[in-house]
Amino acid sequence: MGFVFSKAMNDSLKGQQEFMRLQLERQLVLQNLMRERQTAMQIAWTREFLKYFGTFCGIAAAVLTTGAIKRKNPAVLLPMLPLGFVFSYQYDMGYGTLLQRIKGEAENILDTQSTLLELPKGPLTYEDLEKIRISQSKFFIEK
Repeated sequence: MGFVFSKAMNDSLKGQQEFMRLQLERQLVLQNLMRERQTAMQIAWTREFLKYFGTFCGIAAAVLTTGAIKRKNPAVLLPMLPLGFVFSYQYDMGYGTLLQRIKGEAENILDTQSTLLELPKGPLTYEDLEKIRISQSKFFIEK
């Protein structure tokens, strides 16, 4: 009798473990899809911003060039230097390899400099959270 009950419990436990594994897989897939969509939105936003900023830079270049020629002063073109850097960054983000370079550097940090990722006072524990929760609940009850 005990064997039958034990076998049923084992089957039930295996079923629960399989369900938990499937739930975890679904959560991981969902998180990855959300991350991909957020990254796609960021890239799309950058590309759209680049269109407007590129137009602004083009008009600014034409106006500043005209002003430099009329005043015979090339220093009028100096604002194009920072505008060029910002435009280059936005272009690299939207159409270049900036995201691949960032990903590579992040992987390098994870592989070789993982101590930089440690939290101050170490990772949070359940006990730490309970202490904070209790101290905050006492704080709110008294007031």
